[in-house]
Amino acid sequence: MSSSAEWRSRYTRLEFTDHDNGVVLVTLNNPGKLNATDEVMHAELATVFIDLDRDPDVRVVVVTGEGNAFSAGGDLEWITKQVGNYPQTMTVMKEAGDIVRTLIECDTPVVSAINGVAVGAGLAVALMADISIIDRAAKFTDGHIRLGVAAGDHAVAIWPLLCGMAKAKYYLMTADFIDGAEAERIGLVSKAVDPLPQVGRHRPRKRSQQPKEPLKQLRLDQHAWLFVFFWPMPQRPMPTVGRLPQAMECWI
Repeated sequence: MSSSAEWRSRYTRLEFTDHDNGVVLVTLNNPGKLNATDEVMHAELATVFIDLDRDPDVRVVVVTGEGNAFSAGGDLEWITKQVGNYPQTMTVMKEAGDIVRTLIECDTPVVSAINGVAVGAGLAVALMADISIIDRAAKFTDGHIRLGVAAGDHAVAIWPLLCGMAKAKYYLMTADFIDGAEAERIGLVSKAVDPLPQVGRHRPRKRSQQPKEPLKQLRLDQHAWLFVFFWPMPQRPMPTVGRLPQAMECWI
């Protein structure tokens, strides 16, 4: 078994499909539940971008959902188990932070193909991607406020940068759904298309043929503000790779 096959075999809610030029399609798959994030998928999303980034054969990652949904939020049965369970809640909170941080740290370009409804941890992956392509008819919401909790992690970090503070506060405080056309108009996604083409073939292939080191440095420079936002964290040293100090000076 190859090293790639070995780490991929640990994942059950995420499926991997290889395309030409080092493009790997990662498909969120929770059958019968619109790919809702359950305990297993949430834990897998917290580690998969580390494994993908360490794989020398992977040049571009494309993330999408199985069927007609990207990921319809947290599985309600799993969320119910967290009520009154402090250790479980702390585990979930750490994983939620790890999903965002590992996406920030990932040197490999990540493209999200948002093919349908996206909520919760799935939405974090969709909007934290370097390039986000959404079906014009697809809808998403942060949704935390509907559960009686504040938006956190990716939303408070990236939404104000993408669409401005006024729009970010409006949609995070109302939890209104946003369709692909509106998301593109206000800047929450890179591009809305109608319909979303088959993923893993056209644009990602083009990106996979670009020199890897300049793309890595570009991500690092553009993520400087996010590094400042998420570090220092308890027992987690701030990264010192590349030109991070110089990049930070552009923001501080």
